[in-house]
Amino acid sequence: MSRLKELCAGLPLDPLPELHPRDPKVPHAPTRLQDLTREEEKLAVQNALRYFPSKHHELLATEFAIELRTYGHIYMYRFRPTIEMRAYPISEYPAKCQAAAAIMHMIMNNLDPRVAQFPHELVTYGGNGQVFSSWAQFWLTMKYLSELTDTQTLVMYSGHPMGIFPSLTSSPRLVITNGMMVPNYSSREMYDKLFSLGVTMYGQMTAGSYCYIGPQGIVHGTTLTILNAARKHLNTNDLAGKVFVSSGLGGMSGAQAKAAVICGCVGVIAEVSEEALLKRYQQGWVMELVDNLDNLIALLRNARRRKKPLSIGYHGNIVDVWERLVIEYEAAGEVLADLGSDQTSCHNPFQGGYYPVQINYQEARDLMHQDPLKFKILVQESLCRHVKAINRLASHGLFFFDYGNAFLLEASRAGADVGRTAGLHGTKFKYPSYVQDIMGDIFSLGFGPFRWVCTSAEPSDLEKTDAIATSIIEDLTAQNVPKPIRQQYEDNGKWIREAGEHKLVVGSQARILYSDQEGRTAIALAFNKAVSDGLLKGPVVISRDHHDVSGTDSPYRETSNIYDGSALCADMAIQNVIGDSFRGATWVAIHNGGGVGWGEVINGGFGLILDGSEDAARRAKSMLAWDVSNGVSRRCWAGNENAKLAIQRTMDTEPQLKVTMPYEIEDDSLLERALHPCF
Repeated sequence: MSRLKELCAGLPLDPLPELHPRDPKVPHAPTRLQDLTREEEKLAVQNALRYFPSKHHELLATEFAIELRTYGHIYMYRFRPTIEMRAYPISEYPAKCQAAAAIMHMIMNNLDPRVAQFPHELVTYGGNGQVFSSWAQFWLTMKYLSELTDTQTLVMYSGHPMGIFPSLTSSPRLVITNGMMVPNYSSREMYDKLFSLGVTMYGQMTAGSYCYIGPQGIVHGTTLTILNAARKHLNTNDLAGKVFVSSGLGGMSGAQAKAAVICGCVGVIAEVSEEALLKRYQQGWVMELVDNLDNLIALLRNARRRKKPLSIGYHGNIVDVWERLVIEYEAAGEVLADLGSDQTSCHNPFQGGYYPVQINYQEARDLMHQDPLKFKILVQESLCRHVKAINRLASHGLFFFDYGNAFLLEASRAGADVGRTAGLHGTKFKYPSYVQDIMGDIFSLGFGPFRWVCTSAEPSDLEKTDAIATSIIEDLTAQNVPKPIRQQYEDNGKWIREAGEHKLVVGSQARILYSDQEGRTAIALAFNKAVSDGLLKGPVVISRDHHDVSGTDSPYRETSNIYDGSALCADMAIQNVIGDSFRGATWVAIHNGGGVGWGEVINGGFGLILDGSEDAARRAKSMLAWDVSNGVSRRCWAGNENAKLAIQRTMDTEPQLKVTMPYEIEDDSLLERALHPCF
């Protein structure tokens, strides 16, 4: 408790903390590209010094200049706290309101070394998904939160705490923007420069909004994707003996190995970083480790023959795995992989998001900084080899899908044969986006990655919330609902009943469960009542991944199944955050970036604390209804049949809801006739 009070006392300035060298035992972010002029370097240091009194400038200016030139960014390592970084029980935070304490709980979870990818650089996941841009921002934010009252709002500009401003009790306690750009300047090159200057940052989706819950955050979605890919393309519900091959075990992508086992298949996930691989193995997300291709193939064949669920972490490059699978096919005529995808951070391919096969991991980390042009060439050559091997296997039975990480986009830019075509509905490739092919119709029904965090930090509270959610999902399944919705309830019921068995918790006591508007609202109200009744030892924070029905406009992922020409529009994400803010959210966040790259997506999110009060129940009911129906309505207007079904059911139960429904053209030849040359 005393350490947390110190953490909330503001920047430690008298005396300054001692400067320690970077800890070699902790994984560190790759050196960022720093292509600044001398004047821009001065500006970067000047910007950093704004956080400190002038008496410290002489010392810190030189220190920050060295950091900038050495690492490409000023992280202010001197000010990294020595406290154990984790989600402490909400009752231990020195705060004037529970909402602020809950936010501090969430922030520290995002920076927990068990959770964060590069904790000392304040990166949670995705290679560059920052919680803050520097440690000075962390200290100031914690101080502001400790002072925040129920009539104030903390405003965050791309990691920078702009300040506490007077507001209403009904207002959000926190409003976050990350990476907002004037559209004409929202390029990757401009991001690199502005991040080096310390004036913007990449919040990914849930890092910069403090809602990340570890790899569990997408494991349910990955499970649903694999299950439905098998149903649709392998014509089976039984994945025993089937093989899923992918890559990436760093942040969110760590979910792949666990999801494969939950689905009952064999998962082979390649990872170039030994640190990341061992981390997932020690956390129980990977069952077997192997660093030799011969041993990998032997292990894969054995598990495939025995139809034994198994997750294999291969320490090496995924391109080597795909090319070896081609060799095995050409030697024996047997395709050893049934399903394939990729989860490298290809939104950031030239600064550590993708490692080329031609050189080893450490050589790549050095080269990307020493000779970025040569590194880019190697990455693009590697992507072409990567795709060539996949194409060979796909022509003989492998089903490969894009998992929304910009893999096919970057491969196409590299010249790989991915069948890229452009049109009114955005860019398409020969391999479908998992949203277009599978998850888009599930989103359109209103189902998405609903989450909750038990701020007491007690595992017993999580067990109780699991039981509450299970009961509600079973009740909903028992109702007379349309077949597409019933299938989702059944899948989600199985998930939540078994969630505890799979040991998904890393960091905060959190859970994810795909649910629709009816389910989310019922679960939230039940949690709130459990807090009020004393069944739970502390409040529950609810949120969602921004990768959902309503929060994100992304033509290569979340909205890739929008076919009315509006896939490049971002009205929905902006409306989502505005609507959530005045319907009761505790905090809201809007980002440029996300998993498919800077300038390629706008995504919005929220956090809402359930403290057992009547006000919390009212907020949850009002806000969740909008948070889902906003996206379902947009998908309905774009012509999605599932969305039409879902929004009509919602209107039938809510007389105040009136959504503009599209009329369909009954005669398909009408448009051709209307546009005939004779007119």
